[in-house]
Formats: sequence, C-alpha cells, structure tokens
Amino acid sequence: MAETSLTELDAAVGRRQRLMGLDLGTKTIGLALSDPTRSIASPWETLRRAKFTADAEKLVAMTAAQDVGGLVYGLPVNMDGTEGPRCQSTRQFARNLAAILPLPYAFQDERMSTQAVERVLIGEADMTRKRRAEVVDKAAAAWILQGALDSL
Repeated sequence: MAETSLTELDAAVGRRQRLMGLDLGTKTIGLALSDPTRSIASPWETLRRAKFTADAEKLVAMTAAQDVGGLVYGLPVNMDGTEGPRCQSTRQFARNLAAILPLPYAFQDERMSTQAVERVLIGEADMTRKRRAEVVDKAAAAWILQGALDSL
C-alpha cells in the first residue's frame, strides 16, 4: 500500500481494527498499539533491530496477532521542519515493509517525542536510567501514536 494521510488511514482501517505506532531507531523499533476504538495508545513492545527481512517477519506476525489495520510511523523531522537522512530512512523502511505487509500507513511528526517521554519517565515515574532505557522506545511509539489518534 502507499502512504496516506492520517484521515485516509483512519477511513481505510476496519471498524474495530487497531493502529500500530512505530518509532524506528537504529538499534530498536518501539511499538505501540491503539485500542480497537482508536482512542488510546499504549506502549507495547520494543524490538531489537536485525536485518530488514527478520524485522519485517516479526512485524507481519505481530500485526496479524493483534488485528492491526494500519501503521503510524514516527517521522524524525528536523527542528526547522526539514527532512534529513533519518526521515529518508524511515520513509524507505515504510515503503519496503509495505511491499511485504500491505497495510495502509501514515507518518506522524515525532519531533521531541523521545525527550518528552524521558522527562515524564524521570520526573513523574522516577525511573532509573536502566529501566528508562528499557521502556523509552515503546513509550515514544505510544506518544507518536497518541498524537496521531488525537489529531483524528
């Protein structure tokens, strides 16, 4: 499938299907899931990155198991609004995955998502550095997905 807007994504997804948020990092992929009504995003899983084929196989199995109807990728736009190499990498990953996993997908600006999540984990949750490292990617994915859900 091709990239869509968030509104088109919402319309293309089945009535009670979930959306999956992805925060693509160089070493991990943070994953979040919406509830079936697409109101609330929850941190779900953090995948250790491997080769693309292995990552894709895992994502295909996970989306099927959770009745995911569409994907929302965090797009790491520069602070000045321009797109750099990380955006190109994210867009390429999405295109490559779409060839294997034919779900509609959209992008959500993720500027400052990791920093915002870190502040919450430090300030409100008072987590240790080690524990934050374990949850920050999936929490950032939830932050990204919640932003998309809120905009719908």
